[in-house]
Amino acid sequence: MVAAPKKTILVVEDDRFYGNICKVKLSKEGYNVAVMNNGAWALKAIAEKKPDLILLDLVMPEMDGFETLKAIKSDPSSAKIPVIVLTNLGQPEDIKKAMDLGAIDYMVKTIIPIQKMVEKVRSHLPS
Repeated sequence: MVAAPKKTILVVEDDRFYGNICKVKLSKEGYNVAVMNNGAWALKAIAEKKPDLILLDLVMPEMDGFETLKAIKSDPSSAKIPVIVLTNLGQPEDIKKAMDLGAIDYMVKTIIPIQKMVEKVRSHLPS
């Protein structure tokens, strides 16, 4: 019996420390994880890696998460990839905007334990 290929997660996070925590935790769960620290690089990585799920920060230099999410969802080759927003922005209007742009879930980093993030990823990426 051949094992199913590992699912790939792209973490788009400009805080290198937090991005690395996500990578370590999700790798321990058996996922392939790549970390990009801005939206423009993320779009290139999405085209190359075809991730199964994207964790997306909203506050980033060059191209913010809203612009990145809009670009992901407007491209037919990436539009179906589930995107979970993982950010420090917790205002209702930010949540609404992200969900309206196509995010499937929204988590505020400062109030959600990292293990809860792992559980959310697992729930959106059944094996």
